[in-house]
Amino acid sequence: MEQKKTVIVTGFEPFGEHAVNASWVAVQELEKLGLGHDIKLHVAEVPVEYQAVQSLLPSLWKQQLPQLVVHVGVSGMATTVTLEQCGHNQGYMRLDNCSFCPESRCCMEGGPDCIQSVIDMDAVCKRVNSSGLGVSVSVSEDAGRYLCDYTYYTSLFLGEGRSAFVHVPPLGKPYSAEQLARALRAVILEMLELMENNKGKKPCLHNQ
Repeated sequence: MEQKKTVIVTGFEPFGEHAVNASWVAVQELEKLGLGHDIKLHVAEVPVEYQAVQSLLPSLWKQQLPQLVVHVGVSGMATTVTLEQCGHNQGYMRLDNCSFCPESRCCMEGGPDCIQSVIDMDAVCKRVNSSGLGVSVSVSEDAGRYLCDYTYYTSLFLGEGRSAFVHVPPLGKPYSAEQLARALRAVILEMLELMENNKGKKPCLHNQ
């Protein structure tokens, strides 16, 4: 019998004006829906703290041995469910929930400027948007140089590109937690299918 695939999905704790973080609420709703019988879904709430991310992420990857890690974050500017194609190493100047930011202003000293996901987000976007889900999906290449981008870059490095980041709008602007959860489910299942189809093809992860 084939072993179940493990997928980790994370949301973030509240920060700034986000007293309720739509990302974690949506991820908890996704946990109720599940990803189907053959996929083990593990969810986690990530602190909005640079140093906590540096200790939490390696243990998640190591303990769970996931096929895919999807991080979900809220963006006050987003009006769609937004798939981020890449994570960035430099430009981290905003203070976190502990009033800390990295002295080097970067995620990993000496690391590549940008790491791409192995997943073609445009392809995922097209498939989900044509599925009649009722939630708009778009693609971005700038995850914002805050904890979202920092977390994504760290995960892309640890997982050799087997990670994704999804930005969601605040609750009710315009989608409910249930709608966001259904969109996350559709997006993640498409990502897994694309990864399955691309097995054996080794993409180049780093921008030259």
